[in-house]
Amino acid sequence: MHSDEPLPREVKIIDTTSLIRLEERACELGLSQRLDPAWVVENTAPDGSHYLWPLIWHGLSHRPAIPRQLRCELLITLRAGVQVISLLDVLPADFIPLPRVTSRVEGMQVRQLLDDVPSVREWLLRQGDGSSGQV
Repeated sequence: MHSDEPLPREVKIIDTTSLIRLEERACELGLSQRLDPAWVVENTAPDGSHYLWPLIWHGLSHRPAIPRQLRCELLITLRAGVQVISLLDVLPADFIPLPRVTSRVEGMQVRQLLDDVPSVREWLLRQGDGSSGQV
């Protein structure tokens, strides 16, 4: 994928194992938007479904060896049974093979949730934990 390509117009659905793998990869590469993988392991529903919605192409001009990434909104299902949003930078090579949402209705439901649910930080503040889960 080249940076002048349009954003993928598909929503990806991922399991918790895949989410942890993507967060670990973003952490290893030092990508800008990610959560602490340990927080993800501790707080996400083990059998939950999570969604990635591409927002923009993002690059690290000061680190040209790192390819451009897709900055995605991430809808996370937590152990507590609630959903929260975050951002996650994902390399195109990691994004492309992920399973996609095939139902337009499901995609619209995901969009509505992304617009309505609290961010990880907001959720943590409501829980009385001031840490954001961010690296």
